[in-house]
Amino acid sequence: MSSIGTETPAQPAATEISGAPGAAPGGSTGRRMLRLPQQTLARNLLLALAFGVILYLLSESLSSFNNLRLATIAYYFTALAGLTVLTGLNGQISLGHGALMAVGAYATAILVGRTGFPLGAALAAAAAITAVVGVVVGAAASRLRGPYLAGATLAFAIGLPGLADKYPSAFGGENGLTVAPPTPPSALGATFPLERWEAWIACLCALIVFVLLSNLLRSRVGRAFRAVRDDEVAAQLAGLNVARVQVLAFVVSAACAGLAGGALVVVTQLAAPGAFDLSLSLALLTGIVLGGLGSLAGAVWGALALVYLPQWSDDIAHSLSLSNNVQSNLPLALYGIVLMVVIVAAPRGIQGALHGLFGVARTRLRKNPSTPTEEGA
Repeated sequence: MSSIGTETPAQPAATEISGAPGAAPGGSTGRRMLRLPQQTLARNLLLALAFGVILYLLSESLSSFNNLRLATIAYYFTALAGLTVLTGLNGQISLGHGALMAVGAYATAILVGRTGFPLGAALAAAAAITAVVGVVVGAAASRLRGPYLAGATLAFAIGLPGLADKYPSAFGGENGLTVAPPTPPSALGATFPLERWEAWIACLCALIVFVLLSNLLRSRVGRAFRAVRDDEVAAQLAGLNVARVQVLAFVVSAACAGLAGGALVVVTQLAAPGAFDLSLSLALLTGIVLGGLGSLAGAVWGALALVYLPQWSDDIAHSLSLSNNVQSNLPLALYGIVLMVVIVAAPRGIQGALHGLFGVARTRLRKNPSTPTEEGA
């Protein structure tokens, strides 16, 4: 996926797949064949199509359990991509994105389970409803800075899930709202695995978000996001309405979180307050720091970390025969350790570290252009 935080206006629009490290120099005809379209929308649609084919082949080869993991990675990516826009591109800290996912999840559960909305329309409506909530929260957040903004979003994350207990007839109380699992189309066959169908839905949501955000952030809006992040005073002197830009960033991020919450309901068939507590909001923030702020590729690494770190901590706890108390707290401790290691060793996250390594490899290849093929010739 393309980096959205490190681009410069002078960067060529065309991206070469063969420019990846390890590609053999020369072969200009082959590189021209692999050159992506210069038009941003066409390039991103082509990339999304390629990722879609890869995800399709991957889901076909995975077991039912691993298809659920793939779906979980996909809806985490959807939420992290939106948070990347808000925090990495616009410089606003949010500790309340778990609550925004809850808004999308409950909206999907109510629309599908009680009003009979088609699933696709319900997911779109969930994103729109959460975007409206994002307008309200974003308008308040645009007046706050630093720890005050973090505190306000933290209160939102803690307070909103409590509404389920206050209005149990509407939101189901502690037990939450359940929805029926999505039915795969009959054209796929009577024995088509439900988990694979859920993975396809979640991956489609992630690909839609990838295309929309990739185009948005290469537009004037994306440049405005970065200008406000870098220097609010300079952006204001340049004619930008800083508050409006910050609210717009919050709305975009909230819509992504709402869609992620809807995809979560598709996978789990449940919207309950216990799934959207403060730890989810902190995990999302940890995910974008681990993956790399300001990069959609970093959101992928962050989503992988959120899915696999808890599993690895459980495996470690079982192998060491630790007590239940230690075992239950080990994931949080592991998050902290990995976060400290990444901050010290790779301040730009996993994606930043990989980008640096690829840059070094590319530089060495250019200094030593000879290849085994050329030497043999």
